[in-house]
Amino acid sequence: MFSDERDQLLETGGGLIKAAPLIDADPFLAVNSDNFWVDGPADTLKLLASHWDDERMDALLLLVPLARAENHRGMGDFHMDRAGRLRRRDRSRVAPFVFTGIQMLSKRLLRDAPEGPFSTNILWNRAIEEGRCFGAVHQGLWFDVGTPKSIKMTETALQNV
Repeated sequence: MFSDERDQLLETGGGLIKAAPLIDADPFLAVNSDNFWVDGPADTLKLLASHWDDERMDALLLLVPLARAENHRGMGDFHMDRAGRLRRRDRSRVAPFVFTGIQMLSKRLLRDAPEGPFSTNILWNRAIEEGRCFGAVHQGLWFDVGTPKSIKMTETALQNV
């Protein structure tokens, strides 16, 4: 299902809010379009779903170790404790995990959201503060394909797999 944003681009969070009336599942899966993954030993989406705990979670983000985040230029996004609870990377520091663009979310996360364009980071930050944002580690390959150059690099890498 798609939520049409041709009139106004709403970013990741605003897009979720606009699409919310179309979503009949809770929790639901949201996937950004600028990533490509290859399953590891387990089906990636089933792996993510197997980690979901509705009592503890409002957000479950699929993460990949920074060292395996192909075409990614950042310094990592998150630290994860033994229970899977996430915290943000400290400024000017490296974090061991990168968000893959794949997540399971409870509709609870969407409460009191801003109107118009905004980043999902606003919702995640609240979930982190409440101790309700968790991570699961992807076991397969993951590629950032957000630019034409990274698409070509990904195609080249996949020829060697």
